[in-house]
Amino acid sequence: MQTVVERDLEMRLVLSTERSVPVPARLIYRSDDPYAVHITFHIGSASPVHWTFARELFVEGVFRPCGHGDVRVWPTRVDGRNVVCTALSSPDGDALLEAPSSAVSAWLERTLRVVPPGGEAEALGLDEKLHALLNTVPDGSGPEETDASGAAPLSGPTLPDRAEAGGRGAWPGDEDGEHAS
Repeated sequence: MQTVVERDLEMRLVLSTERSVPVPARLIYRSDDPYAVHITFHIGSASPVHWTFARELFVEGVFRPCGHGDVRVWPTRVDGRNVVCTALSSPDGDALLEAPSSAVSAWLERTLRVVPPGGEAEALGLDEKLHALLNTVPDGSGPEETDASGAAPLSGPTLPDRAEAGGRGAWPGDEDGEHAS
């Protein structure tokens, strides 16, 4: 079951050290995309702008400067208020946005309750999907028989061992020419 955590808030687009303008925004987190956060700017307009980046980056950016390249996030104080700054860069231009730290932190805490840090792979069901993929018969007719451990029996061609392959010289990729016997 997918869980969505949303928060509408007003961010500030910094135009200069003296001037900023309000930008309505929506923070979105979806449990079916657990590594990412989505931000939509200019919600309700004819031209909303969507950005997606790592949740981990946003979480870390609440506490300390982080990020490189297109997305950078850091905490600071502006006019006595705690804010989270987000610098975005694209071929279309750059933007510096400020959001109230308390609103961002509360929203992030809600996302972390939905999918705790380190639980992203489980939320995606990768293990189950990989197991199903690896236990499917090549003709797609269904799962193969498995042994007591749940592993499918190996079948098909096998690689020759070193002796069958000529027994001399290093295996490709051995940089120093040494090999195991």
